[in-house]
Amino acid sequence: MTDHTSDRTRSRRWIHLPAVLALAGGLAATQGAAHAETVLAQKGAQPVHAAGRADAVQKSLDTLVRADKFPAALASVRGRDGRVRDYTAGVADLRTRAKVPVDGYVRIGSNTKTFTAVVVLQLVGEGKVKLDEPIETYLPKLVRGRGGDGRRITVRRLLQHTTGLPDYTSFLAEGPLSYRHMYMQPRELLDLALKDKAHFTPGAKWEYSNTNYLVAGLLIERVTRRPLIEEITNRIVRRIGLRHTYFPNAGDQGVRTPHPKGYHRDDPSKPFTDVTVWDPSQAWSAGGMISTPSDLNRFFRAVVDGELLEPEQLKQMRTTVKADGLGKGARYGLGLVSTPLSCGGLAWGHGGDIFGYHTGNAVTEDGRAAAVAVTRLPESLETLGHVEKAVDTALCS
Repeated sequence: MTDHTSDRTRSRRWIHLPAVLALAGGLAATQGAAHAETVLAQKGAQPVHAAGRADAVQKSLDTLVRADKFPAALASVRGRDGRVRDYTAGVADLRTRAKVPVDGYVRIGSNTKTFTAVVVLQLVGEGKVKLDEPIETYLPKLVRGRGGDGRRITVRRLLQHTTGLPDYTSFLAEGPLSYRHMYMQPRELLDLALKDKAHFTPGAKWEYSNTNYLVAGLLIERVTRRPLIEEITNRIVRRIGLRHTYFPNAGDQGVRTPHPKGYHRDDPSKPFTDVTVWDPSQAWSAGGMISTPSDLNRFFRAVVDGELLEPEQLKQMRTTVKADGLGKGARYGLGLVSTPLSCGGLAWGHGGDIFGYHTGNAVTEDGRAAAVAVTRLPESLETLGHVEKAVDTALCS
């Protein structure tokens, strides 16, 4: 992805809008602190009297619903002190006007890429994969032809988005709603990508492509001889106790409850369609997972804090290149994005889109974490910026 505003980008952004653009924030409302205290009481935690930030986060979510017309917005924020505040705005169902569930399940789109990258880097740490080895070593003759050459593409370049591989999601350009119940196998998706010409020589520049992480998923399965879902579940989800995070199995088109419904429209002039039920096989290792805002924060804290990777692999993950198109100052590592915050310092995260849901999220070195989810894709650069401003507000106010 090189330009959020291009037609080509908009048609494919469902699983690749890394949502950690740091935009200036600073909002206030008296409603937020009371809401945060109520939620904490429900969870058995002690309320935190930090009205400035609580007010700002609640007001930013209210604005997303009122001004930007997102059906629902929900957020989870972790402070330096480890206390967690959860927030909601809008409605979970446009028809029934049901309340938004606190910390409900959402599809997390391209945040899945960070899970995939962690497993690859764990395999590197175990000596089963080498970052600078061509993918041909692990997937012989898989990537060949006009779309790319696996003999010239290293594992590092896959995770870094510097391969030049075309993005397979271009097939969705003409109305994704018609594909929402279509099961697609990873190899079928790869074949779609390789029909196009490679965009550049491997290593020549950075360009976001979901195909990179499709291949990374295939690499994991070839090296481990086990399903990707099993590897992510055992190596990450169970290891750090993510109780509300999962990778849907083949044929599972739903979202566990409680969840807000997700909505989409191919034409901005048409009414929204409920797309909560969607076959995520089209996203797979690039964007197929489901989680909650608080679990997402827990995962990224575990990544940055070194709970999932050895120091050398974490260092490689955090070695970044300039990522034009992801916002001012954004840089991409190995499945991890760094972005400057308006209050100084860097935030680490990824973010993700899939039809019906957009998630912006980031964590900081000093323990802060924030995840904001909305229940449709942003339809303009402006509305995208408002979601990411809410993340910055949560981390900085």
